Amino acid sequence: MVTRRDSIWKSLDWVTIVVYLLLIVFGWFSVCGASYDYSDRDLLDFSTRAGKQFVWIVCSFGLGFVLLMLDDALYDMFSYLIYIGLLLLLLVTIFIAPDTKGSRSWLILGPVSLQPAEFAKFATALAIAKYMSAYSFTIKNWKNACMLAFFILFPMLLIIMQRETGSALVYSAFCLMLYREGMPGVVLFSGLCAVVYFVVGIRFADVMIADTPTPIGEFAVLSMVLLFAAGMVWVYEKKWEPTRNMLAVTFGVLLAAYLLSEHGAHFNLVWVQWGLCALLIGYLFFLSLREHRLTYFLIGMFAIGSIGFLYSSDYFFNKVLEPHQQIRIKVVLGMEEDLAGAGYNVNQSKIAIGSGGLTGKGFLNGTQTKLKYVPEQDTDFIFCTVGEEEGFIGSTAVLLLFLVLILRLIVVAERQPSAFGRVYGYSVLSIFLFHLFINIGMVLGLTPVIGIPLPFFSYGGSSLWGFTILLFIFLRIDAGRNRRV
Repeated sequence: MVTRRDSIWKSLDWVTIVVYLLLIVFGWFSVCGASYDYSDRDLLDFSTRAGKQFVWIVCSFGLGFVLLMLDDALYDMFSYLIYIGLLLLLLVTIFIAPDTKGSRSWLILGPVSLQPAEFAKFATALAIAKYMSAYSFTIKNWKNACMLAFFILFPMLLIIMQRETGSALVYSAFCLMLYREGMPGVVLFSGLCAVVYFVVGIRFADVMIADTPTPIGEFAVLSMVLLFAAGMVWVYEKKWEPTRNMLAVTFGVLLAAYLLSEHGAHFNLVWVQWGLCALLIGYLFFLSLREHRLTYFLIGMFAIGSIGFLYSSDYFFNKVLEPHQQIRIKVVLGMEEDLAGAGYNVNQSKIAIGSGGLTGKGFLNGTQTKLKYVPEQDTDFIFCTVGEEEGFIGSTAVLLLFLVLILRLIVVAERQPSAFGRVYGYSVLSIFLFHLFINIGMVLGLTPVIGIPLPFFSYGGSSLWGFTILLFIFLRIDAGRNRRV
């Protein structure tokens, strides 16, 4: 017979709940500041954005209460059913949702609009936690790894088909959880390399080295591939001789080629790097056969994949991404300014945040906000309202609250006695981290504008409910950790 040591209320993590409530309150005041018009009768007028957000908040409290009252075993039991149900909803949305700003991701239910992609996050987290909590599961088994990839990539694909690239990218955050659960570090390193390759390759594609016809972007990425391969040999095999050979040949040949190109016949140094890459890959495969070590072969495959990614990223950027997405990336990378077009939102956001100074202009006194200079200022760009009205002090306070939430989620996840609770907890943590980093980064011009909300601050019921469900399911799982048979 299952009993409980304490009641649900004594077992709840009240620190997390208090932080949640504070973020909700600050978020509502930010929505008020961003959307309030002096012609509005009052802040709780349900015809205004602030009034509607208040309704969403009250409903989220009720939703959180219901989630806490359910038995935590139900979340484990029905994980797959919830996941399949949300996948079907995502699929149906593609065909029945109206076109809203170029995407088909919103379901219109009378006066209410809901975005299923926001709810698919917790469903995916539950399904992954259920799968990874199986007794025979090991992340190093390739069948298990393929199944995890399916769990993550399938909803991503459906959301991309809805033309919601930003929401789809959120699912890449699960890699952080997978790394915590034993995913080889080289996988995460490969992902980081892909980002670096893409940024450097695109940003410096048309910039040449001195007087040579060598593009810096291509040259830099191929140089990194050569160096990373040599470094991986040292890290994973701890053998100096092959590492020394690869580094010596790479630096020696490139230096000689540069001097020859600079003082003799000008030629593209990338041609030399192609030869070096082919030589390095052949050398790694030779070592793999001679020493019967799979590691060398895998490092060689990493080099081949890196080179393939470099040359496919150019096609992806120019042929797959939409023109407005290309412009946004170019603006972030400093390739274009476009203050009147794609860079307008970010530029106005920076002005708003900078104008807030140390203490801000005060609640409802933001000029950039009141004059509607920042588009989407109560949704994706809500943080600029915090910066303008509350200043550096208010912005820092909000960021500290989010930091407390993140740290608390780590503590709660680490104390879970079951793999299901720990995996789900780190999934929640990863999603929150991704939203925070990308949303605040795009408001400050540090990341591309991909249109994802700031948790508990951005206007809208779908995102607020989605984050509430994510968090309160975890709180309920944590509260049930003291159950004993």
